[in-house]
Amino acid sequence: QAQLVESGGGLVQAGGSLRLSCAASGRPITVYHMAWFRQAPGKEREFVASISWNGGRTDYADSVQGRFTTSRDNAKNAVYLQMNSLKPEDTAVYYCATDLRTPDWSQAQKREVSDYTTWGQGTQVTVSS
Repeated sequence: QAQLVESGGGLVQAGGSLRLSCAASGRPITVYHMAWFRQAPGKEREFVASISWNGGRTDYADSVQGRFTTSRDNAKNAVYLQMNSLKPEDTAVYYCATDLRTPDWSQAQKREVSDYTTWGQGTQVTVSS
């Protein structure tokens, strides 16, 4: 099994930027789809962004399109989420996730929580107004 650990969260003012990292250990994630989700207090976990195994396809929620960018470095077994122009409504715990059931050769879109088998513990992002 792979273990995922997020880092890079914190407190930032509206309009600011943060870069989240997700480091995988225990198993290479090179051929697997990776995603970022977030969960605000009292709300369901929601899709933020995802990236195919080779970085050839990325997908973003409408709420973050144009402000967030996800990338990966397979040599480092890591995935990143660059968040710019942050808004108070971006405040949430951010999770990275992967689907270890099958290699991501099809690069199909995956936006549901149930599409992923392995999750990190999350990192808090707080955006003040």
